[in-house]
Amino acid sequence: MRAFRLLLASLVLLAAASPAAAEPDAVAADRGGALRYPVAKRTDLVEEHFGIKVADPYRWLENDVRTDPAVRDWVARENALTRRSLDALPGREILRKRIEALFSHGRFTLPRKAGKRYFYGYNSGLERQTPLYVREGLNGAQRLVIDPNSWAEDGGVALAEWAPSPDGRRLLYAVQEAGSDWRTLKILDVDSGKVLDDRIEWVKFSQLAWDGRSEGFFYARFAAPQEAYRSENLGQQIFYHRLGQAQAQDVLVYATPDRPKLGHMAQVTGDGRWLLVSSFEGTDPRREFRVAELTGGRLKLRALVRGIANDWRLIGSRGSTLYFITDLNAPHRRVVAIDARHRWRDLREVVPERKDSLAGGALVGNRLILAYATDAQTVAELVELDGRRVSDVPLPGVGTAAGFSGRDGDPETFFSFSGFVSPASIYRFDTATMRYDLFARPELPFDPEQFGIEQVSYPSKDGTLIPMTIIRKKALALSKTPAPTILYGYGGFNISLTPGYSATRLAWLEQGGVYAVANLRGGGEYGRAWYDAGRAANKQNVFDDFIAAGEWLKAQGYTSRDGLAIEGRSNGGLLVGAVVNQRPDLFAAALPAVGVMDMLRFDRFTAGRYWIEDYGSPDREADFRLLRAYSPYHNIREGQDYPAILVSTADTDDRVVPAHSFKYAAALQAANLGPKPRLLRVDTRAGHGSGKPIDKLIEEYADSYAFAAYHTGLKIRAAP
Repeated sequence: MRAFRLLLASLVLLAAASPAAAEPDAVAADRGGALRYPVAKRTDLVEEHFGIKVADPYRWLENDVRTDPAVRDWVARENALTRRSLDALPGREILRKRIEALFSHGRFTLPRKAGKRYFYGYNSGLERQTPLYVREGLNGAQRLVIDPNSWAEDGGVALAEWAPSPDGRRLLYAVQEAGSDWRTLKILDVDSGKVLDDRIEWVKFSQLAWDGRSEGFFYARFAAPQEAYRSENLGQQIFYHRLGQAQAQDVLVYATPDRPKLGHMAQVTGDGRWLLVSSFEGTDPRREFRVAELTGGRLKLRALVRGIANDWRLIGSRGSTLYFITDLNAPHRRVVAIDARHRWRDLREVVPERKDSLAGGALVGNRLILAYATDAQTVAELVELDGRRVSDVPLPGVGTAAGFSGRDGDPETFFSFSGFVSPASIYRFDTATMRYDLFARPELPFDPEQFGIEQVSYPSKDGTLIPMTIIRKKALALSKTPAPTILYGYGGFNISLTPGYSATRLAWLEQGGVYAVANLRGGGEYGRAWYDAGRAANKQNVFDDFIAAGEWLKAQGYTSRDGLAIEGRSNGGLLVGAVVNQRPDLFAAALPAVGVMDMLRFDRFTAGRYWIEDYGSPDREADFRLLRAYSPYHNIREGQDYPAILVSTADTDDRVVPAHSFKYAAALQAANLGPKPRLLRVDTRAGHGSGKPIDKLIEEYADSYAFAAYHTGLKIRAAP
């Protein structure tokens, strides 16, 4: 959900026309008209679970849109209706052009050093996919290595994960087709630019781990599935591939056939000495570790950390000493050292727990860089290997820092820094001199000084104070005038919502809209207790937190009675669907995207089984009753006036399969929910989000925010 944590996050012609002339069918429905939705066949399917009869009339929409003609026809008719409706929205084309302009600047990804080479991504602005470049030395000339824009005419094939070999001579990279989570691995000779014959299939949720000699790499894969985009992911295995060999010759390193639901990841320490294999059951960051020495001849894994009970994150090594971040006896996490030759119970504490959550770390040069989350922002510290604090890492301001990867002995590292109205800049940092220098900064097509950022807290239903960030124009804040507002939330999977730039969000702000981000329980902003307070039996807290945010924004005058829209993606799409059912009167518009909408069958498809630790299992009675109580698909309230809803998904989403959105949209359209529209938007050759071409992203958010603008009363004017 969002990024997978374990290996896991926005009309020239119509403007000239009168509103009546431009009005789509969906808008007419607001004024007493009725949309003619495509008919979705309704079956009499009813199943009994723990004495409760549950109807599932749209089960047939779970079939693959690529292979089932009935599903394909229904989706095509839904898309046609939605396209007619959205294209006629006032200001939709203005928004599209402005979002496009806001993307029209160069963007760098964090450099990775291998040998004397520096590899990084650079998009000149509107390239559908981001090409990969290399420099010979820090100040060398930029040379194109891979251009994924040449792989498909529609830009639907992306360069996903990549890793240079330790010597920088080879590049291992993953090809992502149509936004799917499946990967095909290939290898490039960096000097010649030739793609080698090696080809690795059916890789998913895998790290790319070169051995220390640059002779091969470790990866995780599944067996070829019966249905690539629907089958449950079971039986992940770790393999070793030696360069020049066929995949059939790859060596099986680790598997757990007696525990097929376990997932596995392989990591190699920076010095190439140790292989670590971590195993986990779900998205809850708990895992066990096995270790093997790569320099000792025959590979033999042995247990290092037994039992899937705690969070363990390898952040570096020196000799046989492995440095981990863990929540063992430390809910806010601490740093410990373990001798790879001994048992984990002989660990040594390096940096003790403190009140701020330890979000990440890395061993760079001869020191540790540790990142702490403080009020949903990043504070970084430099620490000696014995735990003595050196100083804060100098950061450019208040925002989110990410990166800081490196190796023992090399003091050089890179980090990105961004804020809500500041696109990411890249900095080079030297842990020995404590100096940081700008590596790349994007040119801004707007003035960030126009916008103000407010951090507030509000009480949830049970009195818990929930942090929220509100972004709007400074002039709007001074006038204290209510304005159309989008409220965004996620609230799950221990994921923190930290300051980050969004070109699509900025297009909304420029038009005079307000944008609010609520740090709901279930996230990772405040340690284990905050996460636990919003998952499983406590999931209703997340919905209460979000509803309370909407009520507070209205009560405090940020928005008007009919001026609030809500937005969420993936687990956030579930959030939007659930709170719309519980408080349809509170919202004017809702934008649930790629959401988990059927909570009684989520675990039956692709990666859904991983989410049981967050949601609970539909096969357990107590969990079933909780899930049934808030499942968006099962709790639509017939006879209530619902907000305008734009449900978004994609045909190749194999993280949260599109059946969730299909069934939910069909149920919404069949119910008597008042005059406002309930539309379904289905992207083609796109997935859960990653790998989506820039032009598809621009179109999606122009649709979503034009829809939200119309139904909250935001007047879209000519772009600045």
